[in-house]
Amino acid sequence: MVILGLLLIILGAIAILSAVFVSEGSGELLGVDMSSLAIFLVGVAAGAAVLWGYSILKWGTRRSLAHRRERKELTRLNEKLERVDSERRDDHPTTPDERI
Repeated sequence: MVILGLLLIILGAIAILSAVFVSEGSGELLGVDMSSLAIFLVGVAAGAAVLWGYSILKWGTRRSLAHRRERKELTRLNEKLERVDSERRDDHPTTPDERI
């Protein structure tokens, strides 16, 4: 998700920057002749792509951090459980030979 978000931001930024440098009523945008309305619509779409990419990037980062925290907590709890289980086995022998 982070990569998709970054890709959308980069593509939107390229479209916005190339449209900014066209100052006439019509012009060429990335090798295509376009009217001013078409350039405006490309700018709106590029802005939407940047915002969408940013939101995907933010969502993906938040999700990654949550998974990392959860994995860390589960690892900590697993180590604690193993330690307690090991102590319990040491305190209470399970075979009759160990009880003597």
